[in-house]
Amino acid sequence: MVSLGKWSDPGIPHKGWTCVDIEDLGDPSAICEMCEQQEIRYVHYMQHPDYNSELACGCDCAARMEENYAAAESREKKMKNRSGRKKAWPNLKSWYRSKTGNLTILKDGYRVTIFKKGSGFSAVVSNDFKKFERFARRIYQTEIAAQLASFEVLASQQE
Repeated sequence: MVSLGKWSDPGIPHKGWTCVDIEDLGDPSAICEMCEQQEIRYVHYMQHPDYNSELACGCDCAARMEENYAAAESREKKMKNRSGRKKAWPNLKSWYRSKTGNLTILKDGYRVTIFKKGSGFSAVVSNDFKKFERFARRIYQTEIAAQLASFEVLASQQE
């Protein structure tokens, strides 16, 4: 007999869920908490007013839970596109070394600078027009790791 996970549990709502966030794990490394079978990379975090916690679900289950296949597929497509852009980010030809030796790029009105900090690297994303400046919260071992972290900050400002 095949288990249907929480779909078989009459105490768990099957409809009326809302997606509150989506996350790219980088590779398929989690199991959908609704069907308890599907290995997932893109996690749709689902909430329901009659259920006391979020469920981390795959696209198919999320679509059924919110009864909106187009919305779930659209979210996942955006995450896949973002993943591709992030992968390409450190290799963009517009990165250059500033006079002080810092790796820098100007992108969509933002200046991203990767700089040496202690024994590693950090990043700052700024936009003078919007009076926005955000420093990375961590120190990264490599410039590439700091670049990837800066992509997340920049992407969050553009969404």
